[in-house]
Amino acid sequence: MGQQQLLLITLGVIIVGIAVVTGLILFEYSSNENKKNQIKSEGANLATMAQKYYRLPITMGGGGRSFVGWTIPALLDTTDSGVYSISSVSTNNLVITGLDRMMQLGQDTIRVTVQVTESDYMITENN
Repeated sequence: MGQQQLLLITLGVIIVGIAVVTGLILFEYSSNENKKNQIKSEGANLATMAQKYYRLPITMGGGGRSFVGWTIPALLDTTDSGVYSISSVSTNNLVITGLDRMMQLGQDTIRVTVQVTESDYMITENN
């Protein structure tokens, strides 16, 4: 009986260990997906702000059919989720890059690129 109980305890510990490791892996994956989605959402928000600037006449503080002159608002360039910057800007095109804030801790970075035109924007992941 002693050996059988020891075997059952050992088997139980192994099963619990596998369950804990699996749970940690799933949590990390879910956390990364949530970060990606948050950075994409904030990038889409910035894209719509840039399009609004593009459409607004110069006399009203806009770009007058140009992205040149638009900047990311100071409160939105660094958020809890990411750090955003303008990669390139021209009259009809704007590229915004969003990086995960965890890059400062040496973890894998999540990079999202938002390409904005006058009527559309496209979000891509560069991981």
